[in-house]
Amino acid sequence: MTAGDSQETQTDSAPKTNWLPLVALAIAQFVMVLDQSAMNVSISALVADFDTTVTTIQAVITLYCLVMAMFMLTGGKIGDIIGRRKTFVIGLVIYACGSAMTALAPSVAILTLGWSVLEGLGAALVLPAMVALIAGNFEGASRKAAYAVIGGVAGAGIAVGPILGGWATTEYSWRIIFAGEVLLVALILVMTPKVADAVRTGPAPRLDIVGTVLSATGLGLVVLGVLQSSTWGWVKPTDDSPVTPFGFSLTVFVIGFGAVLLWGFKAWQARRESSGRDPLVHLALLKIAPLRSGLVGLFSQNLILMGVFFTIPLYLQLVIGLDALDTGLRMLPVSITMFLASAAGSRLSRRFAIRSIVRAGLATSMVAAVLLLATIEPELDDSSFAWSMAVLGVGMGLIASQLGNVVQSSVDASGRGEAGGLQFTGQQLGSSLGVALLGAIVLSGLTSAFVSNISSDERISSAVSEQVGVAVGSGIDFVSADQIGAAAQEAGLDEPTTEALVEDYESAQLQALKAGLLAAAFLALLSLAFTRDLPHETAAGSA
Repeated sequence: MTAGDSQETQTDSAPKTNWLPLVALAIAQFVMVLDQSAMNVSISALVADFDTTVTTIQAVITLYCLVMAMFMLTGGKIGDIIGRRKTFVIGLVIYACGSAMTALAPSVAILTLGWSVLEGLGAALVLPAMVALIAGNFEGASRKAAYAVIGGVAGAGIAVGPILGGWATTEYSWRIIFAGEVLLVALILVMTPKVADAVRTGPAPRLDIVGTVLSATGLGLVVLGVLQSSTWGWVKPTDDSPVTPFGFSLTVFVIGFGAVLLWGFKAWQARRESSGRDPLVHLALLKIAPLRSGLVGLFSQNLILMGVFFTIPLYLQLVIGLDALDTGLRMLPVSITMFLASAAGSRLSRRFAIRSIVRAGLATSMVAAVLLLATIEPELDDSSFAWSMAVLGVGMGLIASQLGNVVQSSVDASGRGEAGGLQFTGQQLGSSLGVALLGAIVLSGLTSAFVSNISSDERISSAVSEQVGVAVGSGIDFVSADQIGAAAQEAGLDEPTTEALVEDYESAQLQALKAGLLAAAFLALLSLAFTRDLPHETAAGSA
């Protein structure tokens, strides 16, 4: 046995060739990724509806992913304790409640509670149970095909999300997306009895409360520090930093304390295992080389994809001036090619090694980020942009098609719940850090580039330059150039100075967005170093 003190066997009532359970699980996967991709094209609409800022919406999106990452291990363990199908159902109900609350949200606070907290907690229960149920309902070639389908459906959700979100936001309201999710969850619940559960033959494990607190708090603080870095500063504190310990930014200490708590979590898990008590996650799982590499790959994929998906709508909406529907249409190529590449994954693994496919995906994603960087100009080149997005989709799809099966195939039945928790912890931690990190790079880059541009612009007097520098020194929000022009006019600046400020801000926008995409390319390159332990034989060779 790989992990877990309990043994489970599959009921004989579910034929291994019955694909109906996969329909229910696939719809669940679709729902879990739908609003995440749909709302990226609705950022400017959310800002307008709630009279807030891009930074606030960035925090809401980050928190949604972070709540999932914080409690995914706990969700996987709860599945081991009360059963995967029951956990799946409870998670769906919580998720539906969050979707309904979000659809009716009158304020950012309620939006955060419904979307980020309740939906995040529901997904933390659903996703580990879902991958364990797939492993339990299918085996052999059917299991690989099922995971490929799930990867393809995730790609379909990403494909449909921007278009559906853009259409709903432009024609009606972004709230329709969340109302529709409630109906989809109801459909899944009707189909859930067709999904075979596992029968426990040993004692149920006990939930590690201390481990839950340590892991959730540690992960939360690390992501919080990254998210707030654009406001507090990375090392040198800004004026908005609440405290400045020893003259440094609070960011360093928040991330550092989070890392200490994660180290404490590791030590606590080892202590519980050595004393014969159930840990939240068995550390022996992380010693399985293919599983470890698979987790890093999933983390990297989501870090890059969600970071880019946060950055690109800022360019299309706040620089180019497109509405949500047009933004969704421009992002369609990445979604289509990701779906196709994910769906083709199981066939590719029969001819090529998984490690080679994943490396090709990361290399392709790196190239795509560089190509996208080259398209960030004042005027959108539709053709070049579309091809760049399509290349990104191919890279992401190749990665997604392989790693879910790598993680689950690395363990036996007793470890699937924990492996599922680790799998989605890695994915959602990558998503939250992607939005937080690339968002922080873009926002920090915007501030520094704008200040640098106006200070070197001869059209702007030193008095105005100093005044603007003080005003934006603690950070500037990503807004349209028209808003900068309106603010300058309200401040009583003359027309030539206003025009110069607008031009400098537009230049700073492009510089900041390019910095974010360059960071994405670098992260893809860095991720190649962690693929060594992925399976290096073809599916045919390992059969």
